[in-house]
Amino acid sequence: MPIVRMDGIGETMASEGQRLVLAIEDAGVDILHRCGGNARCTTCRVEILEGDAGPMTEPERERLARVEERPANLRLSCQVQVRHDLTVAVLRRLRDNPDMDDPGPRPVDWPADGPLPPE
Repeated sequence: MPIVRMDGIGETMASEGQRLVLAIEDAGVDILHRCGGNARCTTCRVEILEGDAGPMTEPERERLARVEERPANLRLSCQVQVRHDLTVAVLRRLRDNPDMDDPGPRPVDWPADGPLPPE
């Protein structure tokens, strides 16, 4: 099982192919995911500090293309299937957004052998 290390937070184990956003949330981290894991917003963004996060999905590529001054290692955690150990910086958390009541609808689990995102 891959290990996900969250900079300044801790680490967790992820199931092979699990969505990164779910691995982070299941570890008790209040990561935002306002669109429910559909690559429509960028609230679940992370920076990949170490490891291979795999290829971007086309919806992720299109959405991140609209982000100004985007670092090369920026990814949408809802679009990353964890297959290798990763070290990430979680960039948006509920605790840092007191105007929000919840992190957003929980993204669906997605089969490890299926492509993201869900239709």
